[in-house]
Amino acid sequence: MYKISITGPESTGKSWLAENLAYVFDGEWVREYAREYLENLQRPYNVDDIVIIARQQRQNEYKLAAKNPHFLFCDTDMLVCKIWCEVKYGFCPQQILDLYMEDDYQLYLLMNIDLPWVNDPLREHPHMRHQLFELYLNALIKDQKPFEVISGLNGQRLTNAVQALIRHFGDASNFLLPQRLDAYKY
Repeated sequence: MYKISITGPESTGKSWLAENLAYVFDGEWVREYAREYLENLQRPYNVDDIVIIARQQRQNEYKLAAKNPHFLFCDTDMLVCKIWCEVKYGFCPQQILDLYMEDDYQLYLLMNIDLPWVNDPLREHPHMRHQLFELYLNALIKDQKPFEVISGLNGQRLTNAVQALIRHFGDASNFLLPQRLDAYKY
């Protein structure tokens, strides 16, 4: 099983890409738990909520990994939780750091900020996109995580991600369903 993290700043197409990569590779995708949690929270969130989100995100990964798909695409990861805490609170709880150190993704797809910002009540930093992208990039480099930056609009973003997977995993093209990918070509 190839386990891939889709990571990066807000409003960069992580959810869309994770879902569509799972579709074109007939894999599984782990949805972003933070959105579900925060939409149901009846108060402002705090750092303890982010710890809960991180733990549940990891549990959701385990559940879908148990299905043993060829590809598991994870919409957000512990790096998102780590940077979220550091930016919002100036520190990251040890529980999240421990989860981050346990990450076992074979590849991180870092979403570039070339997509237009889409307003959403859960998004907080429209004016910090460049700074946040640099935080992700620097963390992946510092921690020697295998990654590719994914750019492009719509179908081109998906095509670029597919090409990155084929570069990193020689047999990835064996699982690609070209007829599904063709639906995104304009």
